[in-house]
Amino acid sequence: MPPVPAAWSSEGGLVAEAPTSQNRPERERSSGERGAGRRPRDRQSDNPRHSGDDGLRESRVIDINRVAKVVKGGRRFSFSALVVIGDGAGRVGLGYGKAKEVPLAIQKGTEEARKSLFAVPLAGATIVHPVLGVMGAGKVLLQPAAPGTGVIAGGAARAILEEAGIRDVLAKSLGSSNHINVARATIAGLADLRRPDEVAKLRGLSPEECIPAGLLEAYRESERSRKLSAATAGPGGSPA
Repeated sequence: MPPVPAAWSSEGGLVAEAPTSQNRPERERSSGERGAGRRPRDRQSDNPRHSGDDGLRESRVIDINRVAKVVKGGRRFSFSALVVIGDGAGRVGLGYGKAKEVPLAIQKGTEEARKSLFAVPLAGATIVHPVLGVMGAGKVLLQPAAPGTGVIAGGAARAILEEAGIRDVLAKSLGSSNHINVARATIAGLADLRRPDEVAKLRGLSPEECIPAGLLEAYRESERSRKLSAATAGPGGSPA
């Protein structure tokens, strides 16, 4: 321990000075003094899964794959992350990121998923009509379900349907079981969904003539709720 500095007193004698925070060793300082100058960490911004948009949920990781490349000095590892993001009210996007570290791969996947967001027409808590999504070797069949059925799906398809806000649906994988193929086939199926007015226009009929009454009413109620939410939201997506 370094010698304690001295000072002259008013009577002319030497008086030892009390050690201050400047001349005290680092191990003798209190924890409050050590952390006084630190900037508080923003955990939300540091999280690679944070969406950055108040209207979206936190991104959801479907699968993480590790790949090893053998080089002269040994093996080099890289990671790929399959990520889905949505708002639980009809918007969903899928992203695929690659990096040398897992958090960076998730962050890249989240950014790609945000760029690929699209709207899914919903009839209440289910989809508006059956659809077969095909992407490469993956094939996923999606069918509407009655209220209370739940999400009858597994793996990548279940995560995507839940992030899109679909709570009642029947799904079946008819092709490859690979996570990437199933996820992209599910996204392709949701993107192929057509609104009841579009289907009626293609057939030359009115929506009431070609769409079941209960499904049509649920779709119109979902559209009214979506438009009301958009009207009451500000430019940044938060309520005005």
